[in-house]
Amino acid sequence: MDTFIQQIINGLVLGSMYALVALGYTMVYGVLNLINFAHGDVLMVGAMAGLSILKLLQVVAPDLPGIVKLMIAILGAIPVCIAVNVLIERVAYRKLRNAPRLAPLITAIGVSILVQTFSMMIWGRSPIPFPVIMSSTPISIGGAVISQTQILLLALATLAMVGLVLLVEKTKMGRAMRATAENPRVAGLMGVDSNKVIVATFAIGAALAAIAGVMWAANYSSAQFAMGFVPGLKAFSAAVLGGIGNIYGAMVGGIILGLIESLGAGYIGDLTGGVLGSHYQDIFAFVVLIIVLTLRPSGIMGERVADRA
Repeated sequence: MDTFIQQIINGLVLGSMYALVALGYTMVYGVLNLINFAHGDVLMVGAMAGLSILKLLQVVAPDLPGIVKLMIAILGAIPVCIAVNVLIERVAYRKLRNAPRLAPLITAIGVSILVQTFSMMIWGRSPIPFPVIMSSTPISIGGAVISQTQILLLALATLAMVGLVLLVEKTKMGRAMRATAENPRVAGLMGVDSNKVIVATFAIGAALAAIAGVMWAANYSSAQFAMGFVPGLKAFSAAVLGGIGNIYGAMVGGIILGLIESLGAGYIGDLTGGVLGSHYQDIFAFVVLIIVLTLRPSGIMGERVADRA
């Protein structure tokens, strides 16, 4: 039972990060019907920017509590990620909105490589260790343990997702986003500025990726220029698993993917004598993804956006 609880905790922590990034994918797809494959690299930029801010705080304000330093790092990383993502939309995607779908896909891959290259030039090739700023004393829950960093991660992810739901469902911008996702032409006739909606969508996705990036680096104690590829791919898989274009589906898909990885790496690894363990945890997530898409191509919660044939 202790092992099961531990795997559930680990899965929720991992799934929360996947969910935050998956929301960026699904929001952009919902509004533009486009997959921003550079979104995982926005997570990486957030992690690296957060680390740079933390290093500066360690010098100029070493006596600040760890949680305050971490929050300042996240708040500092958010505008950096927003600037990067909005620039990507303006330079790489805006001219291709009406182009064949293969063009933005290739462009997204190129943008991903460019962001990684520029990040390597700024922060170097080697992994950067994350400074120990919060207590490493674990907290026991039902025989399992969870760190303070993981508790903060879960709390921030929950607040971010609740905040996004309120924004989409209760605000004027949220209504504009839903209208643009439903039918951009009709939304334009009703006075919705599609450019503002699209920029806001990229900015919100970038803010969520920044939170996930800093917390990913804090949870795994390091960051480097290529760290965004695998989390980005898995977050995209989570969005597809839940139902691409559906923000609730992205949240559910992220959590499910994290739990599958954690439980699969733990229990299936034990059953196979370690042959299929943590080093092969990616297998479990993608096998389940293939099964779900074979049985239900629209994902668990379906697609909320209209067909724009």
